[in-house]
Amino acid sequence: MPLDTSANSPSPSPKHRLQAPPLGKTRAGVALLLLLFIGGWWYSSQVRPPEAIALNGATMGTTYSVKFRELPENMTATQVKAALDKMLVEINRQMSTFDPQSELSRFNSNPSTDWVPVSPELLFVVREAQRISEMTGGAFDITVGPLVNLWGFGPTFTNDAIPSQQAIAEAQERVGYRHLQIREEPPALKKDRANMYVDLSAIAKGYAVDRLADYLESLGMDDYMVEIGGELRVKGLNAQGVPWRIAIEKPTPGQRSVERILHLKHEGIATSGDYRNFFERDGQRYSHEIDPKTGQPIRHELASVTVIDPSTTTADALATGLIVMGPTRGFELAERQGLAVLFITIHDGAFEEKGTTAFAPYRVD
Repeated sequence: MPLDTSANSPSPSPKHRLQAPPLGKTRAGVALLLLLFIGGWWYSSQVRPPEAIALNGATMGTTYSVKFRELPENMTATQVKAALDKMLVEINRQMSTFDPQSELSRFNSNPSTDWVPVSPELLFVVREAQRISEMTGGAFDITVGPLVNLWGFGPTFTNDAIPSQQAIAEAQERVGYRHLQIREEPPALKKDRANMYVDLSAIAKGYAVDRLADYLESLGMDDYMVEIGGELRVKGLNAQGVPWRIAIEKPTPGQRSVERILHLKHEGIATSGDYRNFFERDGQRYSHEIDPKTGQPIRHELASVTVIDPSTTTADALATGLIVMGPTRGFELAERQGLAVLFITIHDGAFEEKGTTAFAPYRVD
């Protein structure tokens, strides 16, 4: 059901947006992010609301949706979509772990521990990932791929067996973000361990959202929404001329319902949770969210984490890192860093919300 977006919310203080280099080839994997977006207005049955220009398609094992109020001058919707599709193809040619010929896959399969030249775009994403790893004390770690694959949540999804402790320990020998080195000029990456495996699935879709949004802004668009697999970035007003309203999903497996409505002006948003991508064995749920330190899926009461940030790239990575950290350490870090974050925990079958101080201005009560 459309939601009333006429109410005004206090504006959050502006933050510096993380700027990506100009798009060349780029690539993103698949991360299941759990965001339901809704924008609209209450209308009487006699009034037809104005409609946004909507573009949709498939990418990164999921779908994308772009909405905006007006076309740029001298461009058709078909031309805009063609440009967006081309960008997404380029992104997928660089950062996917699902494509064995992607730049990232070639780096992973390279047995050398020497410097490997990479594109500025890949370096940009890895650099930001490493920054979030440091911030979260390793809870976010793009080298966690061997554990993700071991638990059956990698490019070839299987969940037939629970890994043995020996298998987990062996996979952990290949994990550790500090064993991945970055060189700025010329751009290159280096593995300290030849069998390391880098997985950007928890950050690359956010990056792709930012790239598409930046492209729309380069065309002079001030009112848009870009969404890929649940990660979003919005700016300005929706088709009805009111600010975008975003609905966070209630973290209930097998259901789709709204937990909370948020008001955004020019931000990215991402949600991470354990309620969509999981399997069960003997009454125990095993989530795709893997703690690099234990080698095990997370097992705390934190059901979902939603992060708002000027950069969807950053929001994407932070959402994963904070949910791995859990409700106490994650909240303390978010509050200390001044992050806008909503934590939803589950106690005795009921959901409880806890937002940081910086999150408060985005609420629609």
